[in-house]
Amino acid sequence: MRVVFVHGACVRDGAWWWHPTAEALRKSGISSVAPSLPSCGEGDRPAGSNGPGLPEDVAAVRAVLAADDEPTVVVGHSYGGIVAAEAAAGIASVRHMVFVSSYLPEPGESLSTFGAPKPPPFLDFDPEGGTFGAVPQLFAETFMQDCPPDIVREGAARLIRQTIAVTQQPVRQVAWHDLPTTYVVCADDRGTPASAQREFSRRADKVVELPTGHHPFLSEPQAVADILTGLS
Repeated sequence: MRVVFVHGACVRDGAWWWHPTAEALRKSGISSVAPSLPSCGEGDRPAGSNGPGLPEDVAAVRAVLAADDEPTVVVGHSYGGIVAAEAAAGIASVRHMVFVSSYLPEPGESLSTFGAPKPPPFLDFDPEGGTFGAVPQLFAETFMQDCPPDIVREGAARLIRQTIAVTQQPVRQVAWHDLPTTYVVCADDRGTPASAQREFSRRADKVVELPTGHHPFLSEPQAVADILTGLS
């Protein structure tokens, strides 16, 4: 079994965000990979009004999934759940979907479907420039309050502006209709309220709740690894 991890919005370097859990999985003989997302500027085109969006993110993850026929678990975190839901559709090697503090969309839904009428204070939107990002001053207390200080510093250094169009672009198809799906609720999440997560989790086959903030694969990597190894 291998795991493909799809990171959330407004950050770069998915392999770093995933590395503590990747190490725990390696000890159990499970490999993992974290594809780059073009809409976060992780490609040959910068994020912005004419930059890559959700279709490019889906294509990037789909290419990684299609490149290996090993039985695969796809883990989507936050915005990454939007990407993963579409990218995994029709890929024969994908055996299980896992959504962590994530949006769990139906076809035709987008990030904006789930957004509040007023943007949250911890996100900054620049419609003219065509990007959005996390407010650096609020990042730690909103998204990483339960992580070690060195992890918080390294995470903050990986904040990035992302193409704003991803908030409006709908998914065209979803894999989770046809695959076993687990939803991981992060009960102390200050970014995506646990109440919203529990609503999304009603679409999943199985629900696991962790007493963590938004990034349990950084704050409690062994707990996340245990959930994944239990799927194999």
